Amino acid sequence: MNNRPASTLYDVARAAGVSTATVSRVVHDQDKVRPATRQRVLEAIEALGYIPDAAAQSMARQRKEVIGLVTIESRGPDTDIEQEGLLFTEEVLRGVELVLSEIGWSVLISVLRAEDRPGAFRQLQKISAKVDGMLIAEGIVDSARLAQLAARVPVALVSGAVDEPHADVVDADNRGGSIALARHLIEQHGLTRLHYIAGPAEAPDAQERRTAFAEAVAGYPGAAITGFFEGRFAAVSGQLAVRELLAAAKRPLPDAVVCGNDQMALGAMRELQAAGIRVPGDIAVAGFDDIHVGSLLTPALTTVRQPMRLLGERACSLLLERLADPSRPRQAERLPTELIIRESCGCPPR
Repeated sequence: MNNRPASTLYDVARAAGVSTATVSRVVHDQDKVRPATRQRVLEAIEALGYIPDAAAQSMARQRKEVIGLVTIESRGPDTDIEQEGLLFTEEVLRGVELVLSEIGWSVLISVLRAEDRPGAFRQLQKISAKVDGMLIAEGIVDSARLAQLAARVPVALVSGAVDEPHADVVDADNRGGSIALARHLIEQHGLTRLHYIAGPAEAPDAQERRTAFAEAVAGYPGAAITGFFEGRFAAVSGQLAVRELLAAAKRPLPDAVVCGNDQMALGAMRELQAAGIRVPGDIAVAGFDDIHVGSLLTPALTTVRQPMRLLGERACSLLLERLADPSRPRQAERLPTELIIRESCGCPPR
């Protein structure tokens, strides 16, 4: 996270082999630029990490008193927040706001669409010109791009890969929580045929949960994961996974459907019940997160609680510490998780 001289309009013009006026037209999305030239300029902007905001460059050492929070969603037609993976972000935001309210700073929230992931880096560059630091969730950009971004403003990852070398990271103990859930289902209920609905492959927390759960199941003779479905941390993913499962009518149902987050578990449970399948009488369901609505379902959802609000608090605190001392060593924190046992796994009401 070493600072380096910011690239200028002239650097981009030189790299692209065009005039500064042409670069300016591309930056401001004006006409009269040939498509091939526009593409060449955009590639130069990306390669150099140029932030097209001269005012921001000249005020680079002045505080804006704004922190950016960037997350990503996958939204289909006719969906709303209850069907998306934004409830997690909402809790993280509460934690961020709690920290910033104490010092009178503001938060700039940016929700990128999963479909726009190829252009996410340019979006992050634009956002970085408006804030003092950035909180980024769910593996939006790779490590190399993150290094370019961190050279501009301090960055902290929420639920990121703990070995990321270019940013501070706050994560939950996804591994420990997933292992505890697998052990409970197998040891306490004898459920040995398990179907897993995972979160997106690019999300570090989703992959850690999937891997840990699979490793835990593999440690029990006779237990197996009968299938995987890659979802998007949204309720509709749980519904689609169950529809796919039920369509394979020749094979028996698994003993349990385990989901990488609660919203997918809600969708899966709703689809099973709509098909006349009893939860947990015919099949158990479990999730991860412990969003409030999970406790209100019938049956109430067994899950793994992660401290979502505290993730936001700690990540924001680390970011502010980085702003105060840019030279301090990189920090990574892993917050504890807790198995929350309710009725959807077959346990009696508590």
